[in-house]
Amino acid sequence: MQVVIAGGSGFLGRALTDRLIADGHSVVVVSREAEGTSIGSPNLRAVRWTPDGGAGEWAGAIDDADAVVNLAGAGIADKRWTRARKELLLRSRVDSTRSLASALRTMKTRPPVFIQASAIGFYGSYDNGGEFNEGSSPGSDFLAGLCVAWEAEAHPISALGSRVVILRNGIVLSKKGGALAKMLPPFRFFVGGPIASGRQSMSWIHLDDWVRMVIWAIHTPAVSGAINATAPNPVPNAEFSRALGRALHRPSWAPVPAIVLRAMFGEMATDMLIRGQRVVPARTLQLGYQFRYPQIAEAMAAL
Repeated sequence: MQVVIAGGSGFLGRALTDRLIADGHSVVVVSREAEGTSIGSPNLRAVRWTPDGGAGEWAGAIDDADAVVNLAGAGIADKRWTRARKELLLRSRVDSTRSLASALRTMKTRPPVFIQASAIGFYGSYDNGGEFNEGSSPGSDFLAGLCVAWEAEAHPISALGSRVVILRNGIVLSKKGGALAKMLPPFRFFVGGPIASGRQSMSWIHLDDWVRMVIWAIHTPAVSGAINATAPNPVPNAEFSRALGRALHRPSWAPVPAIVLRAMFGEMATDMLIRGQRVVPARTLQLGYQFRYPQIAEAMAAL
């Protein structure tokens, strides 16, 4: 099988590439930072692109692909959300998806399946209550609007004959990158603890389950439309912090006040850290995916 991964040089793309290569498949990474990606395996090739909404010379990389996985987009939590940063977050996702759709329209043979990344930010963030599944309506904050626009660019691809899967990612846990890697240093120095009230829900998934879910979606014809890439047991932030502390043999007693988070991160702090999202993978489970790490304690211990 040949898989094209747009945005494949990032944290999730590297993990997916490694698993596919280990399983004997060929991977083409399409990225703004493609140099060096192909070193080390004859089954891995890198192609540079500058997605602007249209197809370019890079489009030839999609020929003969058995699957396309679109992970492209600037890092949500990498920088403070200024007006310019929010525009970049939106444009990097919309333009990359639009570029892939434009490329597919030029082809006589299209990939059987197109996996489109999104996020549970689709449902919005809330201070209290509420549980969301794949049938829930979108929220009204910035992240929800971004996800709605992002997903909308992928929907027309189904009319081209490709099965489209929208993967709404939760917090992907790995000590090698993502949110957890940023949380580890304070815990290792005995100053880790809950964020703000600690009552807000965290909807998470172990990196191994995320990778397995993508491959499962590629191989399972019944999977189409939106599925939540979150473990079936979201937890309050305080419980998440305790599980992390236990796994590291460290205390989890030092909370980070909401006022400090807002001063440091502005709007991003409210939408991503202080408020919560209790999201469950109802449709993912209904379609038959079996989680390797359904509980936070065993996920943290494995990591």
